[in-house]
Amino acid sequence: MDQAEIRNFCIIAHIDHGKSTLADRLLELTGTISDRDMTDQVLDSMDLERERGVTIKASAVRMLYDSPVAGPVEMNLIDTPGHVDFSYEVSRALQACEGAVLVVDATQGIEAQTLANLFLALDANLEIIPVVNKIDLPAARPDEIAEEIEELLGVDAADVIQVSAKTGINIAQVLDAVVERVPSPSGDRSAPLRALVFDSHYDSYKGVIAYIRVFDGILKRGDLFTMMATEAEVDPVEIGIFAPSMLPTDELQAGEVGYVATGLKTVREARVGDTITQQSNPADKPLPGYIAVKPMVFAGIYPVEGEDYPLLRDALEKLQLNDASLVWQPETSQALNFGFRCGFLGLFHMEIIQERLEREYDLDIIATAPSVEYEVVKRNTLEVIRIDSPAQLPDEAEIEEIHEPWMRIQVFTPTEFIGPIMELVTRRRGEYLATEYLDRTRVMLSYNIPLAELIVDFYDRLKSISRGYASLDYQFEGYRSGDLVKLDVLVNQVPVDALAIIVHRDNAYHKGQALVSKLKELIPPQLFVVPIQAAVGKKVISRANVKALRKDVLAKCYGGDVTRKRKLLEKQKKGKKRMKMIGQVEVPQEAFMALLTLDQE
Repeated sequence: MDQAEIRNFCIIAHIDHGKSTLADRLLELTGTISDRDMTDQVLDSMDLERERGVTIKASAVRMLYDSPVAGPVEMNLIDTPGHVDFSYEVSRALQACEGAVLVVDATQGIEAQTLANLFLALDANLEIIPVVNKIDLPAARPDEIAEEIEELLGVDAADVIQVSAKTGINIAQVLDAVVERVPSPSGDRSAPLRALVFDSHYDSYKGVIAYIRVFDGILKRGDLFTMMATEAEVDPVEIGIFAPSMLPTDELQAGEVGYVATGLKTVREARVGDTITQQSNPADKPLPGYIAVKPMVFAGIYPVEGEDYPLLRDALEKLQLNDASLVWQPETSQALNFGFRCGFLGLFHMEIIQERLEREYDLDIIATAPSVEYEVVKRNTLEVIRIDSPAQLPDEAEIEEIHEPWMRIQVFTPTEFIGPIMELVTRRRGEYLATEYLDRTRVMLSYNIPLAELIVDFYDRLKSISRGYASLDYQFEGYRSGDLVKLDVLVNQVPVDALAIIVHRDNAYHKGQALVSKLKELIPPQLFVVPIQAAVGKKVISRANVKALRKDVLAKCYGGDVTRKRKLLEKQKKGKKRMKMIGQVEVPQEAFMALLTLDQE
């Protein structure tokens, strides 16, 4: 098809603003999917995506629309994830488009990921088509929200399209606006091939399926290709388009969106952001913007039953085939035996992986509290090592300094919650940057905050103190030196490595005290007294005892000489002492998640 008759666009929005429902209506209106095959959230293929109402994987579909103005038009829609953890995939999907439909909920207004994704779209020089969704709801404020968008984008509020994706009101206006306002792609079909990989998934028969947008040249069946960043060589099994299921074709030309079944065995060889070119006539330079995605949050994942270890390894290998951003390596813990140290893009990504392991692979797992990656400078050699687990931290005498990752956060909130939110962020060692009023009732607070303070229940507390109205966006800012120490937890004088955490020295006493108190409630009573201690180095900073289960040995003594009672108590004491020397304390699963629920008030 001629490039003038092609439109490539994506839909961007905050979570739960109706992105996938709008995509459903567009597919219905263009006849891409028949009424018989239609389901809710048709582009969200995972059960988890449908249940949570969150797009986790990007997806693409080709629609043919007979426009009243321009005639038949080929429209390539890319549905993007809305959560901040997947912002790199969103940025690559935006690079594959010329326009973006910005969807804003008529009841919620502009939120954190709305702005974050909008800025990504503006950076990519996309044509923005603002849409206010859910106008059928009783609490909808479409005219107010249109004015918010006018202040933000500078477009006339009258040009903001007001739709209801659920009922189908004004959906045709969205398609007409895309045809009229989004420019057609510009690419040289005679130049060497350059195609951007904006997503990928693994198929057990065809290998890695790379979702691509062709920028220059023609991609033909039978040609040999090279991935420019990973240098993997590809002899494609199949090329084709999404309609919305995979439909094989003979070629994809510059400006078109489709897929290549590469036959590669791991997603790591066809990473998101890479450029495909021909082996016989390679391009001089790749398309810009490729970066290797780096995990930010780390946690240990262990099987509850030791014999499930091989099954957990197989499950992680299969998940990694579809998700190149998941990294893992084997790890051993004194408390939890054999397991894996896994790296995730963020807490939401970690939650999704945990749930998939439990549901799709039927595994019972224990996940330790999440931690972040620290840089440790050694004292004598000034060598810098990276650690992602408190157990890897060298002895305090060997450490010159520790650097921790800091994030820049933007909190969007109604003005009435400014005070409590500022107090929350300040308590978490946040550094104030700016306050920006979006309108009369909403404000954006900017802070720098350590990532370690952000990953443990920060989002939950933010939502609870703002009654669910505040939203959060964050970006990596850099590493900074901090006065950090390792807080060890000893149960019955034995250190439990899976409970150790790295904390700021000023917070060590309070965190130690809170953790010890929590564990005292969670660890069941034994036949002997179990001391629980929190220690920094050799210094114990907090202690609590789990009382022993005791038999009442004095029950048969109704009086008489007190020495008889003492004799019985001494005999019991000796037995308890001997029991304590050989006794083992079982630490329950809930104890390992106690770190997530520590009260930091």
